[in-house]
Amino acid sequence: TELAFGLMIAVMRRIPQSDQAMRRGEWPLVLGYVLKGKTLGILGLGKIGTEVAAIARAFGMNVIAWGPTLTAERASKSQATYMALAEVLKNADVISVHLKLSDQSKNLLNEDRLRLMKKSAYLVNTARGAIVDEEALVKVLQEEAIAGAALDVFVEEPLPASHPLLKLSNVVLTPHLGWPTDSGFQGFAENAVNNILDYLDGKLTRVVNPEALQNRAPQNHKE
Repeated sequence: TELAFGLMIAVMRRIPQSDQAMRRGEWPLVLGYVLKGKTLGILGLGKIGTEVAAIARAFGMNVIAWGPTLTAERASKSQATYMALAEVLKNADVISVHLKLSDQSKNLLNEDRLRLMKKSAYLVNTARGAIVDEEALVKVLQEEAIAGAALDVFVEEPLPASHPLLKLSNVVLTPHLGWPTDSGFQGFAENAVNNILDYLDGKLTRVVNPEALQNRAPQNHKE
């Protein structure tokens, strides 16, 4: 959730380019774009998408949304306006992707749909790389058919050194930073410990292959 906004601000305010310019001894005057007053189009208004909508409102953004099962009523509960996918792409200043990868969502943002976006719009993807047709995205970025993109996920990870995205100046790239956080790792550790303690207490929870537990010999792990 936070990473999506970090990427939005980075690409819209051209922070990475400004940082690199200063390291070259330059002091550039860079025109940036603010979030306040802009329209955020959220693709996928689930748990993360709903959190993104709340933060967007705090920035003073207008929020529109689409999802494969989203309804106008559900969108309104997140203070977002439901629109058809094409309308979200046409009206948003920033598109933020928060969909699950499925057969239906793979390459959802193909060239035709990417070209529906405003020339001044930005694409942010922190969901799954394959939701966006990377070849088509490179093409529209090279042509400056959209203003830019900020990507944390890719079809192939790590991103190959020869990938054309690495040569584009209107893209901010991060190496799938969405999941490795302090709170995330703490949660992993706590879940692992709790699973072990539950097992020792005879509570077998979150078992992915329960059939393996049938006919097992009883064990006593307590002294």
